[in-house]
Amino acid sequence: MRRMSHSASALGRLGLTVVAALDALCYPLILVGASSAPHLTFAALRALVAGAVLAGVAIRLGRPIPREPRTWAYLALIGIGTISFGYLGMFRGAEFVSPGMATTITHVQPFIAALLAYPLLAERPTSHQVIGLMLGFVGVLVVAIPPWMGGRSSDFSLGFLYLVIAAIGVATGNVLTRKVAGNVDPIVATSAQCLFGFLPLSATAVVVEDPLAVVWSYSFVGSLLGLALVGTALARCLWFALLSRVPLHEGNAFTFLTPFIALGYGALFFGEDIETSTFLGLGVAALGILFVESDSARQRK
Repeated sequence: MRRMSHSASALGRLGLTVVAALDALCYPLILVGASSAPHLTFAALRALVAGAVLAGVAIRLGRPIPREPRTWAYLALIGIGTISFGYLGMFRGAEFVSPGMATTITHVQPFIAALLAYPLLAERPTSHQVIGLMLGFVGVLVVAIPPWMGGRSSDFSLGFLYLVIAAIGVATGNVLTRKVAGNVDPIVATSAQCLFGFLPLSATAVVVEDPLAVVWSYSFVGSLLGLALVGTALARCLWFALLSRVPLHEGNAFTFLTPFIALGYGALFFGEDIETSTFLGLGVAALGILFVESDSARQRK
């Protein structure tokens, strides 16, 4: 991988922080629109709008289209992992778990991705980076365990299961994204994965839901456009571009920032309480980010 200059690495860190902030918007926006549409239909519409808009942008800008069948196969797998399984777990899990907590649980995915990255990418994190990822994972557990042990454990357990499915799908998609990043235009790649991911979601929605039951209110349209254009199109394009410049474990370490931001959104917009365990767990996760980033900075010197 090409070594980044000091200014370029600072710009990369800023970009990764922006991705975390955009990602954190997703669960609050899902909560706003969830009462107006069946869950899988909502998820499929999000993928379709994002993919279609990006396809139009790619055509308008004349972006290069991949020629190799293998590249298209990877983009299809990324779409199924990140979009189909990721959105299935995300939209269903948000029904049972608060927005801030849902984002926290889903972001065990950096730890899962680290386990997959070595055999699939030959990216072996150093001992400091492993410690950092483990600290991030422990921080997530500190936040997630108290409500699981509380009185709403049955709903929380079901939501947790859906969110783990989302985490596994996103982790797999991120590993494959790192594999093809740099070889495909980010706009084309993001459009393709959204449209590939839309197909299983829409097919499942037709079977198990009534897609015509959508209530096209202003709040639903606003949440759909926010999810599709900001939380998907913009965030995924930026993420795809960044993964062509940084190792997966370094990029994924910054996703541990998302729960900080998401819980702040939850407190600000939904009146969610922030418990002492939340500060403790997110502090541990922040320490994990510092471990990963400081070791990566030493390697760049």
